Amino acid sequence: MKIESLRRLRGPNVYLSRPAVVARLCLDELSGQETCDVTGFTERLLRALPGLSEHHCAAGSPGGFVSRLRNGTYFGHVTEHVCIELSQLIGRDVSFGRTVAAGEPGVYDVIVECPVDESPESHVPGELIATAIDLVLEVHGGSGPGAATLTERLAGLAALAEREATGPSTRSIIAAARRRGIPVERFDDLSLIRLGWGNRRRLAWAAMTDRTSGLGVDIAGDKHVTRRVLGEAGVPVAPGGAARNPAEAVELFEEFGGPVVVKPRTGNHGRHVALNLTTAAGVERACTEAGGDVVVERQLSGRDYRVLVVAGEVVAAAERIAAHVVGDGRATVRELVERTNTDPRRGIGHSRALTRITLDDTSARVLRGQGHEPESVPAAEEVVWLRENANLSTGGTSRDVTDQLHPDVTRLCQRVAALVGLDIAGIDLRLPDIAAPVPPIGEPEQITAGVIEVNAVPGLRMHLAPVHGRARDVGDAIVRAMFAGGSDGRIPTVAVTGTNGKTTVTRLTAHLLRGNGTRVGVTSTDGVVIDGRTVHVSDATGPRSAQMVLGDPQVEVAVLETARGGLLRRGLGYDWSDVGVITNITADHLGQDGLDSIDDLAHVKALVAERVRDGGTLVLNADDPWVRSLADRPRVRADRKRLVWFGLDATNPVVTEHLARGATAYVLHDGWLVQATGARRTPLVRLAEVPGAYGGAALHVAANTLAAIAAARALGARPETLVDRLAEFDFSVENPGRGTLFRLGEVSIFLDYAHNPAALAATLRTLHRLWGAERCVATVTLPGDRRDDLLAASAQILADGVTRVVLYDDSDPRGRRPGEVSAFVEREMRARRPKLCAERADGCRDAVVRAVRLAAPGEVVLVIYEKWAPIRALMAELGAVPAGGAPVAAGSMLPHSPASGAIPAVARSLTPSRKLV
Repeated sequence: MKIESLRRLRGPNVYLSRPAVVARLCLDELSGQETCDVTGFTERLLRALPGLSEHHCAAGSPGGFVSRLRNGTYFGHVTEHVCIELSQLIGRDVSFGRTVAAGEPGVYDVIVECPVDESPESHVPGELIATAIDLVLEVHGGSGPGAATLTERLAGLAALAEREATGPSTRSIIAAARRRGIPVERFDDLSLIRLGWGNRRRLAWAAMTDRTSGLGVDIAGDKHVTRRVLGEAGVPVAPGGAARNPAEAVELFEEFGGPVVVKPRTGNHGRHVALNLTTAAGVERACTEAGGDVVVERQLSGRDYRVLVVAGEVVAAAERIAAHVVGDGRATVRELVERTNTDPRRGIGHSRALTRITLDDTSARVLRGQGHEPESVPAAEEVVWLRENANLSTGGTSRDVTDQLHPDVTRLCQRVAALVGLDIAGIDLRLPDIAAPVPPIGEPEQITAGVIEVNAVPGLRMHLAPVHGRARDVGDAIVRAMFAGGSDGRIPTVAVTGTNGKTTVTRLTAHLLRGNGTRVGVTSTDGVVIDGRTVHVSDATGPRSAQMVLGDPQVEVAVLETARGGLLRRGLGYDWSDVGVITNITADHLGQDGLDSIDDLAHVKALVAERVRDGGTLVLNADDPWVRSLADRPRVRADRKRLVWFGLDATNPVVTEHLARGATAYVLHDGWLVQATGARRTPLVRLAEVPGAYGGAALHVAANTLAAIAAARALGARPETLVDRLAEFDFSVENPGRGTLFRLGEVSIFLDYAHNPAALAATLRTLHRLWGAERCVATVTLPGDRRDDLLAASAQILADGVTRVVLYDDSDPRGRRPGEVSAFVEREMRARRPKLCAERADGCRDAVVRAVRLAAPGEVVLVIYEKWAPIRALMAELGAVPAGGAPVAAGSMLPHSPASGAIPAVARSLTPSRKLV
């Protein structure tokens, strides 16, 4: 058994609403075997992982999975459950799993839930699945891992997960944001997170935000500059100064007298901070250990406190207590430290609420000062200090004192944060009692209490999980400050999916919403467009492209084309949308990605409907039976959404019943595109004037326009604005390659991306209405990754629609042999129309030239292309010019030489007048 591939579903997906990993497993020698075929397998597995006995599986109750094991199940399914159990054993809170056949014997897709904020690039899921496979194989082989081996493996996996996880500070901000419905996106394995979308999005990195002053960070990062800024403002700070070498440090010590503190001028986390220094030799040594560039201050008496200020308000305060152990009269200091470090709240670095205590040179020096060493046995109840500084990062603990803060201390801390210029600041103080007023300020030598440091990006652990006292939700305070007024950080978002028309609907919706200067971000098959400018060229219909738009601070509205491939392979790029549009669901891509039927395809497309927020708008095609069925799916929860139908048949019972309930639909009625609400009808635009509909011949364009209008209206666009915006939509420029007409002499060339039976049928109906069935020539390529029955259906529609065709193959055969698709399509077309005039061409250029030769003056050549840029370049090369929105009139013969194939570049553009009413 081995992993063939691994992919991450980063957002809601067809399996669940949370991230997941999909591992394709090849069972190899285990293919066809079941657990009941292997003597003792179940018992050995349960001995290794007793927690599996609690797994429900399909039974819905504990023990369900054990029943499946005993009655027989495949080993891909076993691997799924073992992976989930291992995840839980390392503290990774996941519970969902599913195993499905991948279409080949012995090959399965194992889907396992991932923590919502785990990095999309995390190695943990792959390592867990690999470990699960190893364990299953060992148990199958008759042994199973020993307890020590399994413990070691789990420890390694837990350490990896902890290294990749966000720290407590970032986790608290993420949790607070999610409670408020604010979208959260993590960047790789960093603690950098994006909260919200578009022009409402904010960035945070632990306790630093995108509005944290860089100058304030620099001031706080230089302890000497901080002292001077605060001291000159009358804030009580300890007398001291900066030293660049040990000699200068000793001079300052002699000036102020002991005890003094020596600390790095730009250090953090309490590293190389030495306290209670009373000799010149001690000061010299501390300066050398700190690297020479230090601050020397007279040590203030009192207790260590940390006060957290967010947006000018004090939100938490804690007393910090240095790392220590308490003797029991039996254990050594080393044993007491080891015992303390078993506390599950303690970890390495900042990954947990507390940090493990380390015995090192610093702790040895502190111990010697108390007459101890690591092997000493302290008396019962004796407190043995291991650090002089009280930082949590060196093993310290905290006690919440927020409710004890004296107003005098509160005002002092607010003022300090403002003086340094920080939106989030951790103020360190030495005070006799935080509940008492700050001692009066006199001459520097008389200062006995005050501010000792200001921290930019302060750690939040001491407030989130104090050892003593009440925990403070400081992450929520930070989020409240970032999103004033209770904003959820979201921008209006439209998601569009369907088999055909989704790119047109996406482009047109974006155009309609761009009125009044609104900056719209768009994803489509052609790329990512921000405020009318293409910033990324690709098939941008997946989650990465959606995140590109949603993460752009210029974007005020997002319109996201959402295709089947991205949904299946990576999941959605968002959690909820305001508007979901499903254009139609017809046969295409069957046989790919586990889709065998239109019902499978509908299940995938339904995800866009499911992820429309409660109270949002669901725009569905009333003319399409598969789209209509989505409204009845329980997971769509249509009753919690505003359902809007669109369609070309105003008498459709679905529409009439909907309107009878006082609801809204957008329909074609008496030659007009109409907004219908209850009994009221509001004409919007004549069918004959719809851009790209060629005077009403292209009815599918009218349907797409209705869908786009419905989406734009759902976001508040006014009807009169929509009419004006429609009049400005240049279909050939803003929706290129979708029914784009060119002229080459007296022959029209109609470019379209139709590549499935329904799309081809709609395109041919348009051409028949404009030119008649006998005046159409087709140049066709079809994608090689389509199933034979779909290619055959497309070929039959083509055979019914044209009598002359030139066939060519995509440059990418998509798994087929060169020439295989064109040969197949020709064979199917001839079977349908024996007298068909068909030619085979070598590539697109040859095909178009041949088709133009076959066409008589006044006829049209339909060109089904693979990619827009090459076909657009070919039109320019041949001298074809955009023809506007009406068919080319018949005229004189197009001169050409059958021998040479030369085509003159003489043509005249036809741009008919269009005016919307």
